[in-house]
Amino acid sequence: MHSINTLIKRSAAVLISALFVFVSAGCGGKNPALAPDAAEKPERKMSREAEELYDYICGIYRSKIISGQQESTWMGSEQYEFDYIYDKTGKLPAIRGLDYMNDDFEGVNRRAEEWHERGGIVSICWHCGADFCGSWEESQKTVIADWDKALSPGTPENDALLAGMDKAAKALTELRDKGIPVLWRPFHEFDGGWFWWGKGGAENFKKLWITMYERYTDYHGLDNLIWVLGFSHLNLFADGWYPGNEYVDIAGADSYDKGANNALYEMTDRMTPDYMPLCFHECGTIPTVAELKKAPTDWVWFLTWHTNYITDENAPEALNAIYSDDYVITLDELPQWS
Repeated sequence: MHSINTLIKRSAAVLISALFVFVSAGCGGKNPALAPDAAEKPERKMSREAEELYDYICGIYRSKIISGQQESTWMGSEQYEFDYIYDKTGKLPAIRGLDYMNDDFEGVNRRAEEWHERGGIVSICWHCGADFCGSWEESQKTVIADWDKALSPGTPENDALLAGMDKAAKALTELRDKGIPVLWRPFHEFDGGWFWWGKGGAENFKKLWITMYERYTDYHGLDNLIWVLGFSHLNLFADGWYPGNEYVDIAGADSYDKGANNALYEMTDRMTPDYMPLCFHECGTIPTVAELKKAPTDWVWFLTWHTNYITDENAPEALNAIYSDDYVITLDELPQWS
């Protein structure tokens, strides 16, 4: 979710982004100055469950959109948002968004397992401080004191960094061992500059992302993760932040402005290879189906933020229209996973 201090920048950023898309559209397809090589997806070992989920997402990309909802756990019920959606629509979202913030590894894993057993898709992010503790406040108010030391193997700072990362790796290993694939979206909104993981600039962010990727994939053997790179609404300025095709499975961006954010989609599309699905990885007001279907927007899923974002920014009749439309995939419409 955005820092409040950045929200006033959104309108200007969207206008500039739209102008950039208009100017660059004459190139045809992706802007070669921004996009990585449009090659085939690099080979990477995925668990059977993760590969099945990834193939499903790729298979419905540009034909339908998967519904998603971020949870809260402090509104009197762990099902607060989901009960609300069901009450208004008679449906449930396909994706449940969870967060390892405040070291809630046990609780998140329990809810992830319960959602998986219902046939749902699990998405996990991680708001935490630079020491991998705390939550939203610490994620904005803490910093890495020395990026060179933190990212240099063998230093005490790097040892501490890896130890912090390993807390989530342990929890994700438990999910792997239970056959649960995860849409893993760490270090989201990196290009916005409000979270510690983006305050060191693009080069340090890319090294940080690759460090986690290699630690989790090579060292811990976490082949159940589908790596989701989440740009912010300011991604017009994010062309230098892309870690590389071999480290990203799905890319996306977020916006709390109304509409399907076509300019945001086009900019994300230009910074990623053609084969890669793009997701609307956070939103407030869910775009209407008409907006979602309007070219060139082809988000593969939306993930609405929790609490008042789902209850106050989405009129019940609009929510019902979205969740009942054939274009939108809900929990009951997901395939039977093998």
